[in-house]
Amino acid sequence: MSALQHFLKQPLSVSVRSTLRGAGQVMFQQSAWTGILFLAGIFWGAYECHTPAVAWGAVVGLVASTVAGMVINENFEQGIDGLWGFNGVLVGCAFPTFMGNCWQMWVALIFCSMLTTWVRHGFNNVMEPWKVNSLTFPFVFCTWMFLLASRYMFDMDGDELSKPVLALADSCRTLDTGFGALVIYWLKGIAQVFLINSWVTGAIFLVALAVCSRAAALYAALGSALSLAIAIAYGADASNIANGLFGFSPVLTAIAIGSTFYSITWKSAVWAVAAIVATVFIQAGMDGMMLPFGIPTLTGPFCVTTWLFLLPRYQMDKRADPDHSSWVKDIEEEENRQ
Repeated sequence: MSALQHFLKQPLSVSVRSTLRGAGQVMFQQSAWTGILFLAGIFWGAYECHTPAVAWGAVVGLVASTVAGMVINENFEQGIDGLWGFNGVLVGCAFPTFMGNCWQMWVALIFCSMLTTWVRHGFNNVMEPWKVNSLTFPFVFCTWMFLLASRYMFDMDGDELSKPVLALADSCRTLDTGFGALVIYWLKGIAQVFLINSWVTGAIFLVALAVCSRAAALYAALGSALSLAIAIAYGADASNIANGLFGFSPVLTAIAIGSTFYSITWKSAVWAVAAIVATVFIQAGMDGMMLPFGIPTLTGPFCVTTWLFLLPRYQMDKRADPDHSSWVKDIEEEENRQ
């Protein structure tokens, strides 16, 4: 029986719940309630910043990538767990952010969101021998290609992209380091996971994480705070710091290493802190590397760092041969142990 037939036989509530889980899985949370709150945070931030297309793009991308899983007969259980949708919802946020609000962009958004579902399957097959997952790299890779294409397909209107340059511009060093400002930067670092520049959205995301996993919420808060401290200490561009652009990849890395792929122990906590620090520098390095192309790094630094910290397959618990190719399986095993 195909995945589409499976879903058609399910009550509507099951399909809706599975789709909403796709939003939650961006931060490794298998919860429809977390997904609802993530979408609520996206809508708040998008309308606050007068970019409602980002919010609706998130919904369209989430639905399109989930439907793609049904159509191409992807693994039904992965669809139930929300693993078809998390790359698509990120595509839906990215396209209206970096391209113009025109019908060509919306058609490309739907196609690219659907593309991430089968690209994810392919990347996971490639990475299977190393027992790691492609994470959000299908979103990163596909979005990079479409953003580069927008420079040659002018009707997609890629004017929101930065201009390709070979040298670093003079950075802005004026930064408000008052307590209130630092809290806003910290929360924006969490909100920028979905490309939203709003501290209120960041607060909503923390609540959404805590609904499913208090450990994930704690590590998200730690990831953004530590990355903020490092960026300030090393004199990173003030505007990037103020907009939370050094926080979103470390937030994802912190959740992945600290509470998802490894059991929660003091060893994994130390490993997670090291991964957060590494992500900040990899983020800065990739920012410089992508300057000649004029496209954003997206969650690429998170993917690279998490792979680097999973591939050694160090033993953080009693598992002698850890398999990091699926985080859903690990969550289920942890629930059974509890």
